[in-house]
Amino acid sequence: MSNFDSHGLPISTPSEVAAAHYRDAIDLILSAWTGGVEALDLAIAADPQFALALAARARMHTVNGESAKARALIALAEAKVAIAGTERERSHVAALGLAIRGNTPVALDYVLSHLDQWPRDVFILSLPPGAFGMFAFSGMAGHSQAAVDLCERVAPHYGDDWWFLTTLGWAHTENNNVAHGRALTEKAFALRDDNAHAVHALAHAMFEDGSGGEADELISGWLPGYAHAGILYGHLSWHRALVALEVGDVDRALAIYAKGVRPSVTASLPINVVSDCASFLWRMDAYGHAAPREMWSELTDYSASIFPNPGFAFVDVHMALIAAANGDLTRLNARVEGLNTKIANSVFPAGPVVPTICQALYAFAQGQHSVCATLLEPVAHDVVRMGGSHAQREVIEDTLLMALLHAGEVEKGRALLDQRLHRRPSPRDMGWRAKLVG
Repeated sequence: MSNFDSHGLPISTPSEVAAAHYRDAIDLILSAWTGGVEALDLAIAADPQFALALAARARMHTVNGESAKARALIALAEAKVAIAGTERERSHVAALGLAIRGNTPVALDYVLSHLDQWPRDVFILSLPPGAFGMFAFSGMAGHSQAAVDLCERVAPHYGDDWWFLTTLGWAHTENNNVAHGRALTEKAFALRDDNAHAVHALAHAMFEDGSGGEADELISGWLPGYAHAGILYGHLSWHRALVALEVGDVDRALAIYAKGVRPSVTASLPINVVSDCASFLWRMDAYGHAAPREMWSELTDYSASIFPNPGFAFVDVHMALIAAANGDLTRLNARVEGLNTKIANSVFPAGPVVPTICQALYAFAQGQHSVCATLLEPVAHDVVRMGGSHAQREVIEDTLLMALLHAGEVEKGRALLDQRLHRRPSPRDMGWRAKLVG
């Protein structure tokens, strides 16, 4: 008797126990719930020859920054699937292998071709979309539209699937179709509320339509039922801290950060720890609230060995935030030089916008606001190439706005504020706009 995955595709394991654990694992991973890795380990224990479980476990090693373990395990999965695997399974493992080994352009092309043939291969479909997906980290300026196009293309194969509606809603929200994105995400959340990705996507939709208070209420009410060890616990707390900061409640923002976001308390993935902490503390300083230096020191110590090498655009920008805040020109210049070398060798698809941002951040931290604005203004439309979400990239736009205002470029600052307020009516931006009019 054949076994099947959670979306009805045959899987090559004779063990019903292994198949059941694999189905559970994929659902848990796709909902950012705890227990997914453990379920994969149980599937592998029940059938050590189960190539798809081995490949998924390799993927999770990559997500956790354990590249050596990931490469060893994906090689084992490739060997197993070559002996006993269907054409779809061999292609599935090959797609994960390319993604794990880091050749994003080749991997993305392969993944899209795979999905043309097997659109219901949900674990592979999960790779391109999302703030940290292959599209976002491809360096392309139109990655939000690419995610919408892919999701709409496969939509007839999913119907009212909770994971797919979450992903489709996120894609539309990030592509500035916020009302539609929010409606889809609300539907997904109603179908499965133990889904951290749905809460996250819905909070982003609320952020984008100016409903920060609703986002805070949603997260605050939902978080107590989510394990502190959940990979999105810290990031959802970050969203709450930003809402508090946006309305000027600095004490509450710091309390949320201290309890759920800072490196010593969070179980988030390293990429989230570095980006959430750096962007929050930078915003504190940029808005004139002076983030505690011990918080910067804690983050500096944490990040020093996590992402030492340049070449990961989203991370590079956040590592530059840390170096700039510390006045560490040596470390910042080393990253910029490394990026420029990669650009010259055509191995950094995000392009020169990233080293330019890094230099602008240092100028801002040094009080050279005119220099910062001069660097950032021409590349503002290309910041999207660093990846991540609107909410994550907005720290760069905030920096440009504050640089313009500090440099006395009031008309330019007012124009930027008007653009932002047209996109979403932020209480912080409305306050700044009122001061400029006054």
